[in-house]
Parts: sequence; structure tokens; C-alpha cells
Amino acid sequence: MAGRDEETPNQRLARNVNELLGELRVAQAGVQILFGFLLSVVFTAQFRSASGFEKAVHLVAVLLAVLSTALLSAPAAWHRILFRAGRRDDILRAGNRAVLAGLGCLAAAITATVSLIAKVVYGPVAMAVVAVLVGLTFATLWFVTPNFLSNQAVRDTRPSPEPPSDSTRAE
Repeated sequence: MAGRDEETPNQRLARNVNELLGELRVAQAGVQILFGFLLSVVFTAQFRSASGFEKAVHLVAVLLAVLSTALLSAPAAWHRILFRAGRRDDILRAGNRAVLAGLGCLAAAITATVSLIAKVVYGPVAMAVVAVLVGLTFATLWFVTPNFLSNQAVRDTRPSPEPPSDSTRAE
């Protein structure tokens, strides 16, 4: 098998699209589990007695899960529709943005859901604390850390500064 340095641009695009679609399978599983849980909650007796605020937070979580599902499944649909037309670069560019937005919606849906559970079990202060902690965890792990690692990689590939020449050294 040819190494990545020997890939043609079309082979690289095909590999990148396949990697994107593979990553989507992982995210979709999480969204589907959360969405199923959120849908089942409304049919419980306890949900019927929930406050208007709790029902609103639940609806927001459901809508975020729906939006996440739509965003995370869109690149697969685009691939199915556009790949034979040689539009892999468009699929990859738009798909990357859709996946990042979908992951953001998934993180927000999970944060809202866990926060609502904290509110029902422990009250509004716990809800606020849990929302901040869960939201920061997702933001850090999914968005801040990759940016940090990317910036580190850029710094690691920069040439080292030239050592001072003999004429500028103090003796």
C-alpha cells in the first residue's frame, strides 16, 4: 500500500471523507442514546408534575439533540448525494463545519440534560454548578485541547532561533 506521501489528491480526499464518516459513527451513537432517553422521559408520571422551567430545559435539550442529529448525519447524506460528482472537497469542507456544530449541540444537550437531573435531585444551585462543570469539561476536551495541541504542533515545527554569531557574543 502506498504511503500517505504518495497519495494523489483524490485519494487523500477519499481517505479524509472516509475518516470523517467513521468519526460520525462514534458521535451518532451518543446522540441516539441521549435522544432516546430524552424522548422516553416525557412519558413518565414524574415528568407530568415537573415545573414549567424543568419542562422548558428538557425541550431545549431535546431540540439540541435533534439539531445535533441533523448536523452529524448531514455529511453522510451529502456524501451519498455528491460523491459521484467528484465533490469530495466540498463534502469535507462543509462536513467538518457541520460536525463541529453538531458536536457543540451534542455537548449542550448533554449539559442541559445532566443539569436538569441535578436540579430535580438536588436543586437549582446544583443545576448551576453541574452545568458549569459539564460545559467546561466538554469545551476543554472537545475544543480547547485540540486547539492547544494544534498550536503546540505549529510551535514544534518552527525552526529554532539562530544562535548568536561570534561577533555579537559578549566575552
